[in-house]
Amino acid sequence: MTTGARLLAADPAVSITAIAAEAGVDRRTVYRNFASREELLAAIHEARLTAIERATEEARLREAPVAVALHRYVEGIIGVNRRWPVDLSLMLANEPVRERREHSVRELTDFLRRATDEGLLRSGLPDEWVLAVLPQLMNIASRRLTGLSPARAADTVVDTLLNGLGAGAAGATPRTAAPAAPH
Repeated sequence: MTTGARLLAADPAVSITAIAAEAGVDRRTVYRNFASREELLAAIHEARLTAIERATEEARLREAPVAVALHRYVEGIIGVNRRWPVDLSLMLANEPVRERREHSVRELTDFLRRATDEGLLRSGLPDEWVLAVLPQLMNIASRRLTGLSPARAADTVVDTLLNGLGAGAAGATPRTAAPAAPH
């Protein structure tokens, strides 16, 4: 299924035959497990959603110290994004899937509120700003920082979220000042 997820993410029109060939099995083997391409895609979406729920649970967003929970969550989701690189939005027409995803979003929203209340995140930002930025950072890290382990990629995401990209950010290496422009 992970081969199917990877190939479908790269090309949503990929055939079962191509998926089977890449996985090293006969296409009949795939069809024995999944009656149609849509059934395979539904199984992949189910696996991704279950993995997101597991990563959220393992992060202990309600109990763990917020900085620890944030890093655990980001690391877990980066791992999910890499293993199951398909977009869940395609399945949101399915009511049970949409409800499960909304539950996950509510858990993250509650956690981000807690992180703000405890001072890890800056207060005064527009509602849902961090909720919009964090998934984008995780997606970029999942797809662009492939040479880094999920833990190291999570270090980068969390540092970027908490400290930004400016030269004054924590951990930034100062550059020498540019020469003054002639007057």
